[in-house]
Amino acid sequence: MASQDIAQLTEALAKTHVGEELSYRGQGLKLDDKQSVEGIAREIEQCKYLKALRLEGNTIGVEAARVIAKALESKKELQRCHWSDMFTGRLRSEIPPALKSLGNALMTSGTRLTELDLSDNAFGPDGIKGIEVLLKSPACHTLQELRLNNCGMGIGGGIILASALAECYKQSSVAGSPLKLKVFIAGRNRLENDGAIALAHSFQMIGSLEEVHMPQNGINHPGITALATAMQHSLNLRVLNLNDNTFTKRGAVAMAQALRHLRNVQVINFGDCLVRSEGAIAIAAALREGLPILKELNLSFGEISEAAALVVATAVRDKADLQKLDLNGNCLGEDGCEALKEFWESVNRADVLGSLSDLLCFLCFQSTCFVLFDNHILTACLISIFYQGNVNYLRSVSCWIIAKICPLMCQLDFSDATKMAEVFLQITSVYKEEAEVKQVVFETVDTLLRKAFSSPHFQSYIFVSSLMVNLGLLKGEEKMKKVCVLPGHLIVLEHCVGQDYFPVDLADVLEIFLTRNGKVLESCSSARDALKTALEKRITA
Repeated sequence: MASQDIAQLTEALAKTHVGEELSYRGQGLKLDDKQSVEGIAREIEQCKYLKALRLEGNTIGVEAARVIAKALESKKELQRCHWSDMFTGRLRSEIPPALKSLGNALMTSGTRLTELDLSDNAFGPDGIKGIEVLLKSPACHTLQELRLNNCGMGIGGGIILASALAECYKQSSVAGSPLKLKVFIAGRNRLENDGAIALAHSFQMIGSLEEVHMPQNGINHPGITALATAMQHSLNLRVLNLNDNTFTKRGAVAMAQALRHLRNVQVINFGDCLVRSEGAIAIAAALREGLPILKELNLSFGEISEAAALVVATAVRDKADLQKLDLNGNCLGEDGCEALKEFWESVNRADVLGSLSDLLCFLCFQSTCFVLFDNHILTACLISIFYQGNVNYLRSVSCWIIAKICPLMCQLDFSDATKMAEVFLQITSVYKEEAEVKQVVFETVDTLLRKAFSSPHFQSYIFVSSLMVNLGLLKGEEKMKKVCVLPGHLIVLEHCVGQDYFPVDLADVLEIFLTRNGKVLESCSSARDALKTALEKRITA
């Protein structure tokens, strides 16, 4: 075939648009009426096997949308609608009817979408109403990627969206092919707790998510907890981005629990989420036990202390696929920066640690936060309950201790790790060097912790973080009254560390915090040093 014939054939094919994609991306077209959009509509009609239509970066009015919609009514092969940023300068009232026209055309055509991108359109809750019917329809039963970033949905829009996705799943399931949404993107939408909770219910129902991006939505711990519960049902989850929401300890602990159920996560972005030290430790526990193919972890700007950051680093150091650990903007100080750098250099993976350039601007100071245990009142109450006035028994010191402990043992919920830490401190507060007292306290604590650590529901990292808060080694979120740290607390803990039931990884965490913050236990320096020696021995055994 002559080169001239090839050129003519190429030109003819171009005019008939036999390709799979038409793109008007970023052309800045102002499409107001029928005349302004006739050329685009004609090209859509001539594209015989249209599978993707890119309209982003233009501005489309109601009448222009109707014309485009008419051209789409015959495009049953269309799968991908890239329609972000296409209503710039439009009145908010114009957007819903434009979206309804386009949505109706897709439903009329009988197409089965795999991707719908309406990001950066700022259409608010009314815009979601504009696509609500489309999302429930068979056209979206095959949807794999839904992108609604920066749309200003608000709580109302989030709830409408959640309901539409749930209905889509139900109807597609009845039809024999359940919705298998893989990618959900909805950052910067002011979803807050109610919107997040509604979406979480839909996510849990769908259970096929692989990527979830919901940064900057004003979500606090109730919404985070709901999302954490939902994520446990998406076993193929690879990317979880909740940047710039507010976890606090409760949200972080819930998310850590969710991560224990997941094996395929590669990217975690909890940056600027205020996970704090206790939350970071809980997340570290999940990372230590699972997530074998983790590539990126972002816990930046989370008010995490130096010691907690080292616990996180220790938890992920053996992950061969890890490429980046971001701990920038935390409460590390100059020494903490150096400690982290030295840690990664010691394992020949200095390139893993991200920039720490903002750390020195966020110095935090260890506060003394304790729980008040009024031992005198507690003792009197428990003795009166347990002994019913049999004063003679109180002459034995060991019976006195048992009177204080036994009621606690009977009523204790072993799934409540925070309460377990409080009870541990209550029991150890009566420690004395008298052989009889010492024996009873050791035996009681051994029984208590052996049962706790063997329970599948016991959150051991929550226990140890609560213990450290009460001992002053870790700053807690909640305001607590001060309790006097006694040598007995540390002496009994030293005993426990040496027992077979005490996990080595918890010893590792305790040793890090004791090394970094041991000065707060100066009043019990001898017991403190003995505990540190026991921890080091346990770790290296």
